[in-house]
Amino acid sequence: MSSSANLLMAADAYTMGWGRVGAILATLTALSGVIIGALTLARRFEQQRGAMYVTVSGLVGMAVGALVVVTSNGGLGTGNGRGGGYFALILSSIALVLAGIVWRRSRAVR
Repeated sequence: MSSSANLLMAADAYTMGWGRVGAILATLTALSGVIIGALTLARRFEQQRGAMYVTVSGLVGMAVGALVVVTSNGGLGTGNGRGGGYFALILSSIALVLAGIVWRRSRAVR
């Protein structure tokens, strides 16, 4: 292989396609839900508002992560964002479990 072909292959590894961008956004959204959920459980946020934020961010992260996984062509490691989409789905599931705990706790307080 020539050096220019190696350079082109390396440039493809660093390009940001829509799959990668979507996976990054979904992961950050789900991660913010997990962080807000943990802070709400630690009583740093108001229970009702924190539960709403965690629920919305978990659902949005799950929807975008699932969209990335479904629309990516190729497997893991191809640069289409499939791995990030799976990671976003896992974080979104954790955020939704935290949301359920926060909702149950906020109703018990009343």
